[in-house]
Amino acid sequence: MNYDLSQLPERTPKPREQGYTMVMDKGMSLREVEDFLEVAAAYTDVVKLGWATSYVVPNLKRKLEIYRAANIPVYFGGTLFEAFIIRNQFDDYRRLLDTMGMEYAEVSDGSIDLDHDRKCEYIRELSKAVRVLSEVGSKDAEKIIPPYKWISQMETELAAGAIKVIGEAREGGNVGLFRSTGEVRSGLVEEILTKIPSEKILWEAPQKAQQVWFIKLLGANVNLGNIAPNEVVSLETIRLGLRGDTFSHFLDMDAVDPMFRPAAKTGKPGTSMPRG
Repeated sequence: MNYDLSQLPERTPKPREQGYTMVMDKGMSLREVEDFLEVAAAYTDVVKLGWATSYVVPNLKRKLEIYRAANIPVYFGGTLFEAFIIRNQFDDYRRLLDTMGMEYAEVSDGSIDLDHDRKCEYIRELSKAVRVLSEVGSKDAEKIIPPYKWISQMETELAAGAIKVIGEAREGGNVGLFRSTGEVRSGLVEEILTKIPSEKILWEAPQKAQQVWFIKLLGANVNLGNIAPNEVVSLETIRLGLRGDTFSHFLDMDAVDPMFRPAAKTGKPGTSMPRG
């Protein structure tokens, strides 16, 4: 960091297993990737090449090389996996991962109706060669999955070999974990957390309000995904309590300048800063 500040939450060091920031690359150019990494590589844990953009972007191999040179692992979006599966090309998908030297793969069924036992078989097979992230939830806003089913699928997919399960939200943050307005389905999240350890879940949260909600609930080292490249530094400041949304959340109000302590504690007028 560029200078010292006290009372900041401790961030897990890279390479980390908790506190992921997963970035969504929707088709950036090579120069855009280089510019992005210059600013945000230190705060980025993994990059997803959104849905099937890897099929159409030029210079794919060169893009992967740039990310690897910065020690940032990359994986193909789950929709690409589904595109191979629906065409009965699973073996071709495995060869693609091997040819491209991929370390991660995403297994999802947000766009297809995939038997869950078969999905777990794909996870088991792929986890022999790569680190698997499995996505739970539908991309169909009309398809509401009850909490018990989210929990059951997350448990079985972790048992099958997934290193983390992803809570579906799409790139817009308006399905799955969220209502169409972007509001968090808080009851769903809290019920999931009664059974699934938070460090095993990567919450897709592309909107700032969603990121703030999860950080206030689970702390600076919550795993968050589908973050836009130009929002990574912003997210890191939110994690650290250095943006208005979480400014007082991590502060020990007994240790701040007395002028800013709640009036009820000091007996003096001042600026009230609730604990968050």
